[in-house]
Amino acid sequence: MTKTKIFILTTLVLVVFFAGFMLLKNLDSGTKVNNPSSDDPNFVLTQNKDSANDEISNSRSNILTRTVEKVSPAVVGINVIEIREYRDPLFSFFDDPFFRRFFGDRGSYNREVKGLGSGYIISPDGYIITNDHVAGNATKITVTLTDGRTFDAQTIGSDLASDICLIKIDGDDLPYVELGNSDDVIIGEWVIALGNPFGLFELNDKPTVTVGVISATGMNLEPINDRYYVNMLQTDAAINGGNSGGPLVNSIGEVIGMNTLIFTAGGNTGSIGLGFAIPINKVKGIIEELKEKGKVDRDFEIGMRIQSIDEGIARYYRLETTKGVIVTKVYPNTPAQKAGLEVGDIILEIEDYRISDENTIFSVFHEFRTGQTITLKIIRDEKEMIKKMTLEQR
Repeated sequence: MTKTKIFILTTLVLVVFFAGFMLLKNLDSGTKVNNPSSDDPNFVLTQNKDSANDEISNSRSNILTRTVEKVSPAVVGINVIEIREYRDPLFSFFDDPFFRRFFGDRGSYNREVKGLGSGYIISPDGYIITNDHVAGNATKITVTLTDGRTFDAQTIGSDLASDICLIKIDGDDLPYVELGNSDDVIIGEWVIALGNPFGLFELNDKPTVTVGVISATGMNLEPINDRYYVNMLQTDAAINGGNSGGPLVNSIGEVIGMNTLIFTAGGNTGSIGLGFAIPINKVKGIIEELKEKGKVDRDFEIGMRIQSIDEGIARYYRLETTKGVIVTKVYPNTPAQKAGLEVGDIILEIEDYRISDENTIFSVFHEFRTGQTITLKIIRDEKEMIKKMTLEQR
């Protein structure tokens, strides 16, 4: 009997102990569910997801988006009307009294042509820079701001050779851009092109934004319609029709160039990643002249004839390449003669501009002004020489 009681008591103690242990375990488990710790995998996943969402949200606003927000209000859309003269291709045939009796005067006639482009405000009182090929020949210019306001603009001055035009609207406290230093441009740095491609500015009064990098600097391109493009900035930021005249800005919002032209291929009229901008340092110099005089003074003479170097000339003069031009004639009492240039001289550089051919030297001379003294690097009798030339008034 005593043994039986001892067995029963022992069993009851064990049961009570086991029940208490299970109760404490369940309570502890419930605490973990209601109060997750960093050791709980579900808690860690939730925490990481929230952190990632915050990071994505914060990363959407970066230096490029802030720059776009800063610069956009000063970018404008430009609509122009030009009066262009057209000539009948059959004019010479019909330019006879007999035919005029039947067909009338089929010589030249004028036609109103509409165009568009971009520009950017550079002062709070309304000075705007754009391309000459956008507004240089316009009879009427309408400027649209990002707040929807429109203004009639007047031309202060335009320079065909450099493709730079300065116009002005009447306004106060207008948003304007900061002009940077194109000599400090770094190949590979981020840039933003803003403008009015295909007239899209009219849809919501906002510029279109494309992003790329500076692909190259110091690009000397072929002249186009008596416009000369030397020392250009190359970018892969998409530039299309209507972007002309818009700003190319760096990542901190400084204008480093003016979007001007693109190269296309295979009949494609859109961007293929080869866009070119006029360096802003050149633009700054031109607009100061346009403000002061309304034009750029290049009325100087040079006094020589030149031609590009082919392989035959290179062999004859024992030149390593065909880069440069050869002087074929020097006129008396001209800057070329006074500089000591002679027939047969090979011109390699002018003021640090490398001369590739005739087109290059013509373009480079448009960078200078009347009265300026320039330095030429030449080869004569297989020796390099330096000559100084003063560009005298014509």
